[in-house]
Amino acid sequence: MSGTAIILGSGTSNGVPTLGIEYPEEFLANPKNHRTRCSVLLQGPEGNVLVDCAPEMRIQMVRENILDIEAVLITHTHADHVMGMDDIRAFCLKYEKPIPVYTSPQYQEDIKRIFPYAFQQFPKGIWVPRMDLRDAPEWIEHGGMKIRTFWVEHGQIPCMGLRVNNFAYITDVSHIPADVMPLLEGLDVLVLDAVRLRPHPNHFHFEKSLEVAQEIGAKMTYFTHLCDDYDHDKTELTLPPQIRLAFDGLRIPL
Repeated sequence: MSGTAIILGSGTSNGVPTLGIEYPEEFLANPKNHRTRCSVLLQGPEGNVLVDCAPEMRIQMVRENILDIEAVLITHTHADHVMGMDDIRAFCLKYEKPIPVYTSPQYQEDIKRIFPYAFQQFPKGIWVPRMDLRDAPEWIEHGGMKIRTFWVEHGQIPCMGLRVNNFAYITDVSHIPADVMPLLEGLDVLVLDAVRLRPHPNHFHFEKSLEVAQEIGAKMTYFTHLCDDYDHDKTELTLPPQIRLAFDGLRIPL
């Protein structure tokens, strides 16, 4: 089994550049400092699975020439991870059926509340996103991939993490439970939340992410969910060789 993980978005909830802030020309000149909201696409040998639907979902998918998705995983229902879900309608129209969406029961209720029209009946020709909401099991099989799900803490709420082969993705995390750590052994690549330089109550910050990355011991760790504290090239000069910053469009073998 092979495939690719595409980092569709690597930015924090505000995105980078953030509205209302003036940035140095040097910062803006680097495309890797332009970060849309967090999402990853898992490309398997038989199909694609989208993890989270950022507000820029359509832009991200067009940018990476993604023409199909087989299923969606929602890690949690904060706005930066679900506000692109309306764009699922394009694939519902293409396939003429609902798209499977895997998440927890509590987040399914949030999705119904945020997008009530997606679960209402309309006359033929009125197109809305049709979502087949499903409880996320420990193992999800789509696209020729076996995806292992688990739950970490994001402040006071749970957030789904996942592993495919020796690749793991953990966004929006403030604590990894002890029973999850064995699931992260033997990784080639870990993508891990590192929201900003100073501590944050609901996220790993830079120093905490360094500590956890060292504990997990993946061959390569990419930090994601990044705010504008991080100037990509300047920050990477300070990092150990096994830790890098993720960026929009980064492709990682599965």
